[in-house]
Amino acid sequence: MENDFIYLYPYSRNESRRLKQLKEWKDSHKENIICKTSIESAILRDIDGLHLKDGCAESVIAAYGYKRVSWVLANTVKQQDWTGHFSEESKEWAKRIFIPPDKDSVYNQNLNLDFVVDSHPAVLDSFVSQYRRAYQALGLFDFTHCELDSQYLNYEGKVLVLSKDILRERDWIPQNQLWLATFGFGCSPDASGRAVFATCLGDGEKTRWNRSDFIGVLKESLLPDWASEKLAELQKQQAMDSGTAGMGGLEME
Repeated sequence: MENDFIYLYPYSRNESRRLKQLKEWKDSHKENIICKTSIESAILRDIDGLHLKDGCAESVIAAYGYKRVSWVLANTVKQQDWTGHFSEESKEWAKRIFIPPDKDSVYNQNLNLDFVVDSHPAVLDSFVSQYRRAYQALGLFDFTHCELDSQYLNYEGKVLVLSKDILRERDWIPQNQLWLATFGFGCSPDASGRAVFATCLGDGEKTRWNRSDFIGVLKESLLPDWASEKLAELQKQQAMDSGTAGMGGLEME
């Protein structure tokens, strides 16, 4: 469960000092090292010659979460891409995950080397592939599912894709990512306000988000059937509410 995962600190140690968050960096860095050791142990446990047993990556994900496992794996691929054992797919995947340079300001040591997985790169590449398949199986929405010019669009009345990073990992399902924007200054790309009031197409929850919490506007062609049904229901209700409001709140008998 997400509540059991230690917070993944996304900045360098020097930045954490500036922000007075050194403890958060230390706790996260320590967990990165523990996670990398667990990956090595899982590979030793599940390796059969050069073949990695199914479910190896999932066992580590269950213990440390998708975020941290991807952080440790992407860091390892970046630090060891010179080996030639990682596939182009793994290298491209790792490039999309930003790991900030993290050097000791006194000894000029690369602190990111502390959590480089020491397993053979060829076998580790199979582990990366398992991780990527497990993540893809979640079916989450990302920027590739959104309109390219989303940053310039008015969000009101549009189906928006909420960033998975806003959600707890235990809530990482597509149904929690699609929201119908109803109103708020943040719907306008030019407004100074940030608030976007929206309704979840998964469970009907209504809440306030910031415009920056959304990746963008979902392409209409990618709207799932379950979301299309909920959207039609919400739009029908909005039309009824609008009609009632237009009659001064009186209902015709």
